Amino acid sequence: MDVIVVGLGAMGSATSYQLAKRGVKVVGIDRFSPPHVYGSTHGDTRITRQAIGEGRAYIPLALRSHRLWREIEAETDTDLFTACGGLILTGAEEMSGHHGSSDFFAETVSAAEDYGIEHELLTVDDVRDRFPQFRLAEDRRCYFEPGAGFVRPEAAIAAQLELAQRYHGVVRKEERVLDIEPASSEVIVRTDKDTYRARQVVISAGPWISQLVGSDKIARLFSVYPQFLHWFETADVSTMTPDRTPVYIWEFGPDEDDIFYGFPAIDGPGGGVKVATEQYRVKTDPDDLSRDVDPEESQAMFDHCIDGRLPLRGATVKSTRCLYTVTPDQKFIIDRHPEHENIILASPCSGHGFKHSAAIGESLAELVTEGRSTIDLSAFSLGRFRKRLS
Repeated sequence: MDVIVVGLGAMGSATSYQLAKRGVKVVGIDRFSPPHVYGSTHGDTRITRQAIGEGRAYIPLALRSHRLWREIEAETDTDLFTACGGLILTGAEEMSGHHGSSDFFAETVSAAEDYGIEHELLTVDDVRDRFPQFRLAEDRRCYFEPGAGFVRPEAAIAAQLELAQRYHGVVRKEERVLDIEPASSEVIVRTDKDTYRARQVVISAGPWISQLVGSDKIARLFSVYPQFLHWFETADVSTMTPDRTPVYIWEFGPDEDDIFYGFPAIDGPGGGVKVATEQYRVKTDPDDLSRDVDPEESQAMFDHCIDGRLPLRGATVKSTRCLYTVTPDQKFIIDRHPEHENIILASPCSGHGFKHSAAIGESLAELVTEGRSTIDLSAFSLGRFRKRLS
């Protein structure tokens, strides 16, 4: 066996597909049956943007992923990416630290200008005229990117796993990896069903990565936070469909809780409108597999973020929980294990990785087969945590 991919979520499914497409003998293993609801890659929709305010290193990944989604759609005859546009709203003075950025809004605008990404800076009146469903205060900075939109995560994972198998890759579902043992010229992967040997292993196990890296110092870099997704009723779904409503990130105050993001209505009158926030106060164990969300959590989110800003009702159609695996600086880790050259870590994406995942899979396939990737991944190396790892 050439390569084993451990974990078949966003990164693992993309990596398995890209390796198999290159003729690599690859086995992908997942403890559940992906796409599933236990990790980070579910919930019907994920925002994708091109101008990335979190840092310039992400932009080539986002741009390449947009092209890859279209290629995957054509290969599988599926609908994955909807370019409904994206709106970012923030205060006139607020300096958002969204995903580790010092000023997310300003960095987004600067990135769009430097990379020639189509965008507009809108006034509050512009937004009110174009998107009257957003009820804005007077002091908003408004950025609109027509090429942004959403990707359907479950469909994307299913499509890439289908392609991996079409190109003769092997997918093992409902099989838990128990141990990863590096040897001199190979890596031994033991599961609850079998033992595998390969020249290289890619660990893309999301919130379970700390259980598999074989180093307490590396494991301590990862914190797992539960996030809550809510679908609220709307009085008139026709105002919230993708032809009329973009995806959006809305910062409405100076505190870390004064931000939410959301999507158009994609499932008709009964499907609700998905909105969510992010929280980094309460950690969780990834083996706590409950998907339940306290109704009080949904109501509190509605009262604080949504009421008076969107034409939604407080009643939830559904809600669920997903997991963010977050590094100390809220950036990615994509690098070879510092002690084992034939193990690659590609998992903790700190809650903003899905939009980049198609290109990360391609980059990892290049790293495995050619020793380097076309897109520069150096910003995501473990070296930036040298003091923590020493």
